[in-house]
Amino acid sequence: MGRTGRQVGVVGLGAWQLGADWGEVSEDEALATLHAAVDAGVTFVDTADVYGDGRSEQLVGRLLKERPGLTVATKMGRRVPQEPAAYNRDNFRAWNDRSRRNLGVDTVDLVQLHCPPTPVFEDEAVYDALDEMVGEGRIAAYGVSVETCEQALTAIARPNVATVQIIVNALRLKPLERVLPAAAGAGVGIIARVPLASGLLSGRYDRATRFGADDHRNYNRDGAAFDVGETFSGVDYDTGLAAVERLRPLVPEGMTPAQFALRWVVDQPGVSVVIPGARNRRQAEANAAVAGLPALSEPVRAAVAGVYDELIRPLVHDRW
Repeated sequence: MGRTGRQVGVVGLGAWQLGADWGEVSEDEALATLHAAVDAGVTFVDTADVYGDGRSEQLVGRLLKERPGLTVATKMGRRVPQEPAAYNRDNFRAWNDRSRRNLGVDTVDLVQLHCPPTPVFEDEAVYDALDEMVGEGRIAAYGVSVETCEQALTAIARPNVATVQIIVNALRLKPLERVLPAAAGAGVGIIARVPLASGLLSGRYDRATRFGADDHRNYNRDGAAFDVGETFSGVDYDTGLAAVERLRPLVPEGMTPAQFALRWVVDQPGVSVVIPGARNRRQAEANAAVAGLPALSEPVRAAVAGVYDELIRPLVHDRW
């Protein structure tokens, strides 16, 4: 996984759903989901200090006590107003102290800046502070989570950035053009997030689907709470549904639409790990099984690109 020097399974687990913003998930169900993922072969878990204001980290910390040897990444920076000045040495150390307590570890395997404002990616003092934290053993490695390809390319050029986390899915192809090749060339790991476009690519939703008041797929469709690109990959819901129907006939026998979407991500050169979320054991197990499924054929990959070019590219390609 990039400059971390770690080996991880190509399908990990994103733990946003277990913290907040996706509807209610009980503590028992969250822990069962985590254990089911590990039982199915997952070795990498991604969380953040803002998910449930620490709830997700605490749940992952409980998992670590029972299942040592996993690689855990967290993120920091979204619990404060998004101003570049907030990304400073003192805050980094305070945020890291809190995450280490939540996770129950002395050293966090990977800490990522959580989609900070663009000027942060160019600030020398930011990287100096992170390098210092590595030197002190607070963190083993650091990376960034980004919204845009330009942010990713700026980070990849830094000598000690180990990983870049970026949205990659069948409705977000832009990172394939420059980001993934640049990361591979620099030895930077790519953590592919939002691989199912907030569930759209699972094929389970239609125009009658309703999401709860505490679900970002309800309250963030226009970017009211955070970057709209995090919700359905920034694609308007009706267009996304139309694209899914065009993709459905491409799904090979023996795969679900969700597994097809995940396999598409896994097949992209340069992807280190994909981090689908899961709200229950069944989803976690089905996601993990993708690691053992056959790669998609070149004609299928070309057909996915064709759907993107026709329906999605004109709407979102230049934005992120």
